[in-house]
Amino acid sequence: MSRPSSLVPDRPVLLVQLSDSHLFAESDGKLLGMNTQDSLEKVIERVQVEQTDIDLILATGDLSQDGSVESYQRFRQLTSSLEGAARWFPGNHDELPAMQAACAGSDLLQPVVDMGNWRIILLDSSIPGAVPGYLADDQLELLERALSEAPERHHLVCFHHHPVSIGCKWMEPIGIRNPDALFAVLERHAQVKAVLWGHVHQEFDQQRGGIRLLASPSTCVQFAPGSEEFQVDTTAPGYRWLRLHADGRLETGVSRVTGIHFEVDYSVKGY
Repeated sequence: MSRPSSLVPDRPVLLVQLSDSHLFAESDGKLLGMNTQDSLEKVIERVQVEQTDIDLILATGDLSQDGSVESYQRFRQLTSSLEGAARWFPGNHDELPAMQAACAGSDLLQPVVDMGNWRIILLDSSIPGAVPGYLADDQLELLERALSEAPERHHLVCFHHHPVSIGCKWMEPIGIRNPDALFAVLERHAQVKAVLWGHVHQEFDQQRGGIRLLASPSTCVQFAPGSEEFQVDTTAPGYRWLRLHADGRLETGVSRVTGIHFEVDYSVKGY
């Protein structure tokens, strides 16, 4: 069920972020010992219970672990029960050609969506075959253009990789490699209210000038905050919701599932 892109201007816009689902071609695929389809299904069930009148589902990268068309088809099928429009973009584990094949005939990969008094801009920070992120010239140009064309709207900018330190030493080298170029664009446009990403498998919420910086849990395995070395956390999978108000205010929170128990398999490398 899709909603029109031009919602009533003074009505809040409700977004739900699903990130880092790491699905496999096989339904029993596991990441670090967790069945990623099972955990995604439980998160979706929680969204259905907790959220009504969803306007947009944001899938913020690493939808797939193996980059298979089947994994994207499965993600699309599993999330089809959620109301609202949907938009995806790739992370470091995703294979864009396979994602495009699974999205054929839809608007799932369109990078700009206007809702209410807000514009949501979706960027591709992935580097094919690499773990870190980078915003190429075409993505920075898309960002500049989308911001310049709608100065009257409030803006939420989204991509997969972290553009600032999150306090995990082992993740420092695998964020966006050109954050200064990103913030040079963002800081020229006062209407940017927030930046949202995935990749880090944990909550993050800070302020940089007038911009809220937000990261969110994975729908599967979580990473331990503040860890020096790679470390899996025992915190449950979850999702983030965002309520975007017409006056530019943003409310947000994280909700996590219960009843998921698994033994961490550290023999898996590179998550």
